[in-house]
Amino acid sequence: MTDQITVLNRRMLESLVCPVTQGTLYYDATRQELVSKDVNLAFPIRDGIPIMLISEARQLD
Repeated sequence: MTDQITVLNRRMLESLVCPVTQGTLYYDATRQELVSKDVNLAFPIRDGIPIMLISEARQLD
């Protein structure tokens, strides 16, 4: 799968923070998610748009 995130979008993603902790998010290009390691949540990126709703986040193992 080709990385769909452009340089401009990477800068935008870097400015986002976890809606729970206000901490750093890590971009998982393979799963197209933003991951908050502090609370073990992964927020999906759909069609290039980060979905930062807690109700849409996936709980990590």
